[in-house]
Amino acid sequence: MKASLKGRYTNDKSTAAVTLSVNAGDGKLRASMTDATVIKGPSLNGLTLAVEKPGFFIIDYDDFRFQFMNSVRVAEKPLKLTYIHSRGDNRTVVDGSLAFDSANKLSANYMLGTRNCKLKYSYVHGGVTTLEPCYDIGKNAWDFAISRRVNDDVFKATYLTLSKDLALEWSRNSKFNGTFKVMLLKHYGGGLLGGYSCSCNLYTESSEEFLFLAWGVSRYSLGGNRFDPSVGFEEKKTE
Repeated sequence: MKASLKGRYTNDKSTAAVTLSVNAGDGKLRASMTDATVIKGPSLNGLTLAVEKPGFFIIDYDDFRFQFMNSVRVAEKPLKLTYIHSRGDNRTVVDGSLAFDSANKLSANYMLGTRNCKLKYSYVHGGVTTLEPCYDIGKNAWDFAISRRVNDDVFKATYLTLSKDLALEWSRNSKFNGTFKVMLLKHYGGGLLGGYSCSCNLYTESSEEFLFLAWGVSRYSLGGNRFDPSVGFEEKKTE
């Protein structure tokens, strides 16, 4: 059984969410709740129950959201397809990605019955730098993103040409150094006398994961180190 705690902080408010997942054979049972579930007394607001089989399907009982995943091969290249239907807002989305090789990937996202369709090309240079131009067919607009990985850290910049928003992001996903995300969003709009005005918003996210061990299991191996629930991590000694 595993639990995760995530907090999100913005300029004017903060939110928190807790997720508890339990393995059930090949699938997982997952329950999530936000601070809206407990503020002003216990309620069902923000409470989500889901059944998941990784790589195959996710059924979310909060808004009756169904997500199915499949993978086929096209010209010997892997094509991943995802079908998402939400009964709450009656939307159906089809998402697909075709990997030509380890460095080049083309993906598409389409909402059925609308002109909402996005095409994105991803190129990874040297295994650490990623370039992602994206074209929104419905809005006839381009978005551009570039990111670079430095050890456990990822630095990313995204520019939206239609809204003229620039987002700068720093994220970390590490079992030893923690998990968090910091994003600065700048909006450039029309100002007085045809000039430009700039507004900034700061978003931060942090998360922690907790693993509950079964009774009788006291140690397990992780990265060459040894973990004892009573004393924490112990470095592996070499003679």
